[in-house]
Amino acid sequence: MTTREIKEPTADHPITITPTNGRVQVRVNGEVVADTRAALGLAESSYPVVQYIPLGDVNPAVLTCTTTRTYCPYKGEASYYSVTTGDATVEDAIWTYQEPYPAVAAIAGHVAFYPNKADISVVPD
Repeated sequence: MTTREIKEPTADHPITITPTNGRVQVRVNGEVVADTRAALGLAESSYPVVQYIPLGDVNPAVLTCTTTRTYCPYKGEASYYSVTTGDATVEDAIWTYQEPYPAVAAIAGHVAFYPNKADISVVPD
């Protein structure tokens, strides 16, 4: 078994998680599949902020677990969901860290959508 490197956020690679002020809605193929006021914004290094949405605020009827897995040394192993709306399926549109590393434990139970596979809108309060 290979041991995976676990990295902690640092000043050179910061990760911050803050509650998103407002309502986050996600549409896939024009259909609202997630709607929440409990999203968390994860800012990592110089990457754009990613909205992590509680899984309970995503329509479970559109989700299909896939076998895709990826690894992030800062967050852990990610698993994926495809989203089906109408007759269209968007493969691996969502990722989630079911057991995130302690530095990012707040995102447990949350999912994130790829911005090139979904329309993510944040409407501030």
